[in-house]
Amino acid sequence: MAPPRACGFVIFRRFFGQVEYLLMQTSYGIHHWTPPKGHVDPGETDLQTALRETEEEAGLSREDLKIFDNARQELVYNVNDKPKTVIYWLAELINRNKDARLSSEHQEFRWLCLQDACRLAGYEEMQNTLKYFDRYIVENEL
Repeated sequence: MAPPRACGFVIFRRFFGQVEYLLMQTSYGIHHWTPPKGHVDPGETDLQTALRETEEEAGLSREDLKIFDNARQELVYNVNDKPKTVIYWLAELINRNKDARLSSEHQEFRWLCLQDACRLAGYEEMQNTLKYFDRYIVENEL
């Protein structure tokens, strides 16, 4: 049996010239901070999962985002001593009239600069993913 798989977006916006990343605090477990993501449902592609979960968890639809298909990170780590794979794509919030909203799965969200996002994310894998996408933004002059 394949390990559980989840997909989502690391979403950024430009706010007064600064890049900020969206992190959401879970309303379960240790209340960790993460970009919107969720498990792949049967019959879904990874990208369909990322889009569905982002709309369900943060209220942001494909029309609100610019997705960078070639900016992708795959994380593999253990949850409860079992491997889990999480795939993230980079996406920019392009609808300036829209902001994230909370679902029942989260209790708070924040837009944060890279340093604050890394501090709040806590896990090294997530910190490295945020740094990777931040470098991608700079190197590609997004």
